[in-house]
Amino acid sequence: MQKSLIAEFLGTFWLVFGGCGSAVLAAAFPELGIGFTGVSLAFGLTVLTMAYAVGGISGGHFNPAVSIGLAVAGRFPVGRLIPYIVVQVIGAIAAAALLYLVASGKAGFELGGFASNGYGEHSPGGYSLISALVIEVVLTLFFLIVILGSTHGRAPAGFAPLAIGLALTLIHLISIPVTNTSVNPARSTGQALFVGGWALQQLWLFWLAPIVGGALGGLVWKLLDKDD
Repeated sequence: MQKSLIAEFLGTFWLVFGGCGSAVLAAAFPELGIGFTGVSLAFGLTVLTMAYAVGGISGGHFNPAVSIGLAVAGRFPVGRLIPYIVVQVIGAIAAAALLYLVASGKAGFELGGFASNGYGEHSPGGYSLISALVIEVVLTLFFLIVILGSTHGRAPAGFAPLAIGLALTLIHLISIPVTNTSVNPARSTGQALFVGGWALQQLWLFWLAPIVGGALGGLVWKLLDKDD
């Protein structure tokens, strides 16, 4: 259990530092910014690389919504949910803190949105609360289906991290303009704690929607995987 929790901390840390770091440090870099596409790819690569690195130790969740979805699907012990979620959130906060330290070392640094998730006036594209709720639920649902399907015994062995990483890349390509893409309450929490104000006020949505989507994804997979 201890090794699993350390692995979840490291994986979540890498996801937030790599994904949000690309958004904060590189997305709009003068003339050579990586943009939405680059940030989407960065998030996918963080999950892909750490799923291969420590997925065999902890299962490679790195996301409270994933842990909950796996538990609903019967693929993860309910008794381990709280410890997993706690270390995932701690890992995200630690990554956000290190990212803040790095970013603030630039002259003229302004915190801005700090890659936080938001809706309404804090959505990159000005999308409403309903739009944000729907897209976060739907994308997390499908993320769980990809995770559960690609890690199933019937799936080709060794390729699950590729499918999961590419799915997360696609999710970001779709939804960065809507919410800055969460599908992960831990990722949202780490950034919101540093931004404060509106980010903390809107954080509830980025816990509720991914958890609902993750649970629904687990239920859908149970139906698909059920023997007739």
